[in-house]
Amino acid sequence: MTAQAGEPSLAGLRTVVTGASSGIGRAIATAFATSGARVGIGFHRSADAAQALAEELGAGEHPLLQADLSTAEGCSAIVADAFAVLEHIDVWVNNAGADVLTGEGPSWSAERKLEVLLDVDLKSTIRCSRLVAGRMHPGGCILNIGWDHATIDGMAGENPELFAAVKAGVLGFSKSFARSVAPDIRVNVLCPGWVETAYGKGVDRAFYDKVAAGTPMGRWGTPQDIAAAAVWLASPAAAFLTGQAININGGTVG
Repeated sequence: MTAQAGEPSLAGLRTVVTGASSGIGRAIATAFATSGARVGIGFHRSADAAQALAEELGAGEHPLLQADLSTAEGCSAIVADAFAVLEHIDVWVNNAGADVLTGEGPSWSAERKLEVLLDVDLKSTIRCSRLVAGRMHPGGCILNIGWDHATIDGMAGENPELFAAVKAGVLGFSKSFARSVAPDIRVNVLCPGWVETAYGKGVDRAFYDKVAAGTPMGRWGTPQDIAAAAVWLASPAAAFLTGQAININGGTVG
């Protein structure tokens, strides 16, 4: 796959996207590969989906990287494996996140949700960022995933409370870490709004329409919208941006 005319190019860059087997991570991995990057496809349990993505992007070109990022050992393992197979890494995307909204997640207690969100969304972002930055060459880029409501005005409810707290932690860490590793490495945060992932596709239609109506762009976002911003932030076009949080939410401000 190659970038189309006018699109940012990541030709020759070696990248890793964690949580790449579905949703936003899958879209980012696909967009990076289309832009010319070689992509390490990070996943935990979804081996079949990860393998299918690798074959779709180009069999043998994009290695699979399996790890449980809820543990320090898993974070160390994926970083070591990534450098072993790719030799060096230009861009690392900390996309892996705990799912507390679909499957078994909604039945969990608030305490369990908080523990899982902290382990996967926050701690793995901190651990992987530090491990990767220590081995990256100057010019490297790290992208982390936040949430627009953590940077705007929050949202009522148990799940939003927990999610906002954890993603605010990702934002705070990223801004500080960007200063620690500058000027050699750039660190930025993608903050999606309402995006049509598995959760978005399964919500009540009235709620879906309400969100779309309350968004200036008149629709929900797509994983591809987030991926396009990720490609730009990883490209030379964004070479003077670091420590920034980019809200990708169709103009929603509250």
